[in-house]
Amino acid sequence: MKEYKFCQSCGMPLKKDPQTGGTNKNGSKSLKYCSYCLVDGEFTSPEIDTPQKMQKFCIEKMKEQGMPRPIAWVFTRGIPQLERWKK
Repeated sequence: MKEYKFCQSCGMPLKKDPQTGGTNKNGSKSLKYCSYCLVDGEFTSPEIDTPQKMQKFCIEKMKEQGMPRPIAWVFTRGIPQLERWKK
């Protein structure tokens, strides 16, 4: 199984996830998605259905935590290349 360093939905470093990963439908730990994005095999925000919406969401969350918008954008610019968003 491939080991991921970043959530393949939002791009957050998996080592920064307090739960160390989301959960699959069978209750096992997801090695691909963080606990903010995947719970019980379901994405937590079904309304976020494009990489652009995910970028906007993540930038807003980072701004809430005091990060300047330009830096937040730099951290989120790779989201469209993550596995969830590749077509």
